[in-house]
Amino acid sequence: MSKLVSVFMILTLLLSNQVNAYAEENQTLEIKSESAVLVDSETGAILYSKNSNERLYPASLTKIATAIYAIENGNIDDVVTVSARAVKEEGTRVYLVEGERVPLKKLIQGMLINSGNDAAVAIAEHLDGSVELFAANINKFLVEKIGVSNTHFTNPNGLFNENHYTTALDLALITNYAMKNPVFKEIFGTIELEWVGESWETKLLTHHRLLKGEIPVDGITGGKTGFVNESKHTLATTAENENLKLTAIVLKADSSKASYNDTVKLIEYGFSSFKHRIIKQNELFTIHKKEYYPKNDIVVTEHVNTSKESISEQGMLEIVNTGQVSQSIQLEVKEPKPIKVTKEKLLSSEQSSINIFYGIIVFALAGLLIGVRKRWLKKQ
Repeated sequence: MSKLVSVFMILTLLLSNQVNAYAEENQTLEIKSESAVLVDSETGAILYSKNSNERLYPASLTKIATAIYAIENGNIDDVVTVSARAVKEEGTRVYLVEGERVPLKKLIQGMLINSGNDAAVAIAEHLDGSVELFAANINKFLVEKIGVSNTHFTNPNGLFNENHYTTALDLALITNYAMKNPVFKEIFGTIELEWVGESWETKLLTHHRLLKGEIPVDGITGGKTGFVNESKHTLATTAENENLKLTAIVLKADSSKASYNDTVKLIEYGFSSFKHRIIKQNELFTIHKKEYYPKNDIVVTEHVNTSKESISEQGMLEIVNTGQVSQSIQLEVKEPKPIKVTKEKLLSSEQSSINIFYGIIVFALAGLLIGVRKRWLKKQ
């Protein structure tokens, strides 16, 4: 009876684990924003996606792109002379004055921390001479340097224009790229900054409530908010712990509260559900008797319960998390080693062939002689 109970308990435990794994695999986050994406900042693996390729208006998340473009294409120690156009830019400002001379880095800080639209225009004009030329150049930069595919900007600050759009996935790519730059990372993670200008002296405080700590979430490293009527609420957030670095983008949330709730869900889901694994350089993958291998050690992001991997006939290794391909890696084909034939081996092979040939002749002659002898004995 006790053995029967033990077997029953083991079966129950196994079934319970299978049910939990199935529930985890089919769990969907209740994200209210129209578009959202969660990406591993290091591997690029897409850990969650909702309409992440839908073209939407980014509002001030545009300034993430403007900042990294300015850092890479300008000299942050340059002193910028503020124009009349920059001063007249509508929306959130750092209250620049026409003719005011401001270091480029300070303008980037004012643009990211306080979302200064005037600072963004001053940056664009300094880099490219006009907002229009800036737009053409940054679009080229985003395609060629970062690899976006659904983004087109008409200005440096995200003020509404029907031809100014991007996607959650493209914004994640831009943010991941930017976070690899130490100057950008420092500014993006700044909570407060003393600002002394010709017309305004204040302490700039980030608008991002997770970064400020108003909404307590561990590991937040940077953030940018955005809002115009047409885009509704947009939010970009980076976070990290000892295991993972994450980028969360949410677009077109009906309220600020919804955008933060969605972001918290995404980050907590990422930290609790995923881990890294290293695929070693010498690890082999076989399909249809063909072997493939990675050129270098590769870090992949796996779901703690439901991760799988598959390889295509072209040697594309796919990491599948919760039923979706989250990461693709092209492997190298392992060519069969050519057989090296040395002169000694060749001579040895030739000698063996000769020996075999003579052996066959001797064997045949011996057989012939035996046959002749038998016939001669019969005649006797």
